[in-house]
Amino acid sequence: MTNNKELKRKRAPQQQKPKKAKKKSRLWVRLVKWFLMIVTFFFVCGIGLFAFYAKDAPAITQERLQAGGSTQIYDRNGTFVRSIGTQERDYVTNDNIPQTMKDAIVSIEDRRFYQQSLGIDPIRIVTSALGNIKSGSTTSGGSTITQQLVKLTAFSTSSDQRTLRRKAQEAWLAMQVEREYSKDQILEYYLNKVYMNYGNYGVGTGAKYYYGKELNQLSLPQIALMAAMPNAPTSYDPYVYPDNALRRRNLVLSEMLENQKITQDQYQQAVNTPITDGLVDQSSHQTQDSNNAITDAYIKEALTEAQRLNYNPYQDNLKITLNMDYDAQKRLYNLANNGTVSFNNSGSSKGLLQVGATVIDPNTGGIVAMIGGRNQDNVQFGYNRAVQQTRSTGSTIKPLLDYAPAIEYLNWSTAKYLDDSKYIYPGTNVQLYDWDMQYMGNISMRTALVQSRNVPAVKTLQEVGVSKASDFVKAMGINIDKNSGLSVGIGADISSLQLAAGYATFANGGTYYQPTYIQKVETADGNVETYNSTGVRVMKESTAYMITDMLKGVIQPGQFGSSAYISGLPQAGKTGTVQYSQEELAKYPSYASTPKDSWFSGYSKDYVMSVWTGYDNIGDGTIRGTESNSAQLLYRYMMQYLSRDASYSDWKQPSSVERVGTGLYVKGYAPKVTETPSTNRQSSSQNSSSSESSESSSSHSSSTASSSSSQSRTDNTNTNQNNTEVTSPQSREEDRTDNNNNRNDNQNNTGE
Repeated sequence: MTNNKELKRKRAPQQQKPKKAKKKSRLWVRLVKWFLMIVTFFFVCGIGLFAFYAKDAPAITQERLQAGGSTQIYDRNGTFVRSIGTQERDYVTNDNIPQTMKDAIVSIEDRRFYQQSLGIDPIRIVTSALGNIKSGSTTSGGSTITQQLVKLTAFSTSSDQRTLRRKAQEAWLAMQVEREYSKDQILEYYLNKVYMNYGNYGVGTGAKYYYGKELNQLSLPQIALMAAMPNAPTSYDPYVYPDNALRRRNLVLSEMLENQKITQDQYQQAVNTPITDGLVDQSSHQTQDSNNAITDAYIKEALTEAQRLNYNPYQDNLKITLNMDYDAQKRLYNLANNGTVSFNNSGSSKGLLQVGATVIDPNTGGIVAMIGGRNQDNVQFGYNRAVQQTRSTGSTIKPLLDYAPAIEYLNWSTAKYLDDSKYIYPGTNVQLYDWDMQYMGNISMRTALVQSRNVPAVKTLQEVGVSKASDFVKAMGINIDKNSGLSVGIGADISSLQLAAGYATFANGGTYYQPTYIQKVETADGNVETYNSTGVRVMKESTAYMITDMLKGVIQPGQFGSSAYISGLPQAGKTGTVQYSQEELAKYPSYASTPKDSWFSGYSKDYVMSVWTGYDNIGDGTIRGTESNSAQLLYRYMMQYLSRDASYSDWKQPSSVERVGTGLYVKGYAPKVTETPSTNRQSSSQNSSSSESSESSSSHSSSTASSSSSQSRTDNTNTNQNNTEVTSPQSREEDRTDNNNNRNDNQNNTGE
């Protein structure tokens, strides 16, 4: 008995082991089942989501696949401006596409093109994804040539549009295209649709443009370049970026060698061929017609803005609506080119005096019109002097960098006394001169600004501090180095566009709108995006109004900006001239009595315009005679046109500003006691002399003037902000000759 019990006890554990194994087996079965159910669930959901997205995919016809790419551009009123893309393509049919061309494009873009039959390549997608994860970037794409054809035909290539919905539709259409068309047809459509820069679409058009030959006449290295460019046609432009083009071309050749489409000898000979081999002279391309020349500078910048917004205007078949007013753009172009404004049209410098001008709507930031140069009819997307050129602005920077920060931060009034006397830049032996080589003593801020005195402007900047003033204008898109010397207060290197945007903040009461070219973009699949610049307050309303009130005086008859005067139109503005340095005068002594650059920036409540005139190269010539007023005249004629239907409304004094006598004060900083001064003082609101004051560099004299009017002054001192005067004692201008030969350039070549 005992033995039997012991046997049972020994057997008992052995009988329990199969139960545990069975439980483990069931657990794994359940886990596998759940896993399969989850996978099936997500697979079914994926299929459903794919079907849901795919049902809204745009239709693709053979006509659309064969059509050339183009972006249609309209102005803000819906007027068609131009189309980006060659309308008369050199379409190359399959039987005229060399096999070498097919081998090159397949090797670099989609080596498995002939092996896959779905239109998508799962292996390539996975390989690309793993490569991007490993590199930490998204430089490698998984799209097949068929998918790329679909993108160029029906979708935007914008990164913002790379959504799951778009990818599903793209894959669905690629499968349709793959099913309905042969590989040769797909290659034919693709090779005739790719963008080749300079408005050229298709490798056949590219062959004609770059080599002046038919596609089947190109050599191996030339074909390799044609296959290289569609990936980034601007970056691989052999004219502008030959080194980039060479590297990309050689990569194509390397891929062809690895894909066994060329021999080692062919490869070696091709990579040793200069990238310029066979290229026609770019100057031989006459791509501009008269209509395109009118809008060239504007369109160039608009296309750049489209790319910043992640669109590809050369490939996406977009409809772009601009902030441009085409009629205004045409008017600006004609004024600069048809002789209405006096630009030099005779002598050795005929036609070389240049211009860069920008017109902005101050209430939206929309760029209404722009011109980047004169006499550029045969140049496409050339040098834009309104944007790319940064020349010293002369005195047009004073309201922005000097006086506005003083009002904003120090609460100075327009009647604040400023000292116009001999001044040496701190830490140097360089003396700062005014434009007339004289000093006026104590004058009001209003007089200092209207009369464009250099010394008070620099002293004001010194009070504010360059660093603080730099931050002030940075909020308006103007970059001034905080380590700049004080001379930056009478001339900073910025563009016409930046200056116009800065003055726009005065025009609208202190709000900065980033200048924009594009109002709306519609993609090929019907998606519409609207772009509006969001305004940001960058200065007090009181600051903007007080600056505007002072700048009104600049444009009055008899003042520096009188050539910009328009009867009845409330407007404000500032002139600027820049003189040659001593080194430049040593080389060109005959330039001593002439300015190097001439500026004018002005505005009404509805429009702002900034104009630069000058020569690209110092040897081209110098501004002489009536040409010194060309910037003002261009402004005047353009503003007359723009304001023809305007209400001519004036700025209203805000509640944050108080007027005492002729002075404007920030509320809370006005003096409490005033008295009437002697009658030999002139009203600063009338800007001293009634005679015409010239800021040009030619010799001149000013008539002695006196005033019978009295002006209010204060005995009270605002100790908080050092506002000590209501108006300035204005020095009477005596007859004097401007000795330009002795004029110091003040380290910034600034005339006034």
